[in-house]
Amino acid sequence: MAIGKRTKAARTAFEGKNLITVEDAVKLIKGTASAKFDETLEIAMNLGVDPRHADQMVRGVVTLPNGTGKTVRVAVFARGAKADEAKAAGADIVGAEDLMESIQSGKIDFDRCIATPDMMPLVGRLGKILGPRNLMPNPKVGTVTMDVAGAVGNAKGGEVQFKVEKAGVIHAGIGKVSFEENKLAENIRAFVEAVSRARPAGAKGTYVKKVSVSSTMGPGVALDLASASGN
Repeated sequence: MAIGKRTKAARTAFEGKNLITVEDAVKLIKGTASAKFDETLEIAMNLGVDPRHADQMVRGVVTLPNGTGKTVRVAVFARGAKADEAKAAGADIVGAEDLMESIQSGKIDFDRCIATPDMMPLVGRLGKILGPRNLMPNPKVGTVTMDVAGAVGNAKGGEVQFKVEKAGVIHAGIGKVSFEENKLAENIRAFVEAVSRARPAGAKGTYVKKVSVSSTMGPGVALDLASASGN
């Protein structure tokens, strides 16, 4: 298959670049991102864990210092005063049985799902739908809570959830290429620090094996781990 001029130029720019500092990586990515849209800065972390074992599961949440640049659509399962609180906080969709039925019909037009604890028996019926999409509310990441206003505000304000995949990889979008270089660097380090803090008890040996960043349409580059961790 023929390689486009843009892709070829980007690959040439990345040749020989490996284990570079966060600042150099950001500069390289910003300088080669040439898509017609504002690409996302994506991060991938290879971890020394096997998530098939419960004591090696890695999941958590981090509020990026400079946000994600993405408009996050939030759905909230709540009733009464808490439903009103969610609406006032800016939730895009608020409901109970009606929201459950909408999701069961295949309509999932949101990026984050929040629920009050009393709604979890209802939400639990949606586990097979929301679970694989990483949308299931979970108290460990603050999406099962009575503070629905705070949870909606966090979701809208740059909070990123992460969960290790089967191969031991965590992947997330942590900003837009149009962000200033220092803001992207801060977001990278905040994300790496959060994942590092989430090291599970069952993890043995080297926990963070590799950290790579890329733009949506561009090649990736591996970071110097000391630079990525802020050391």
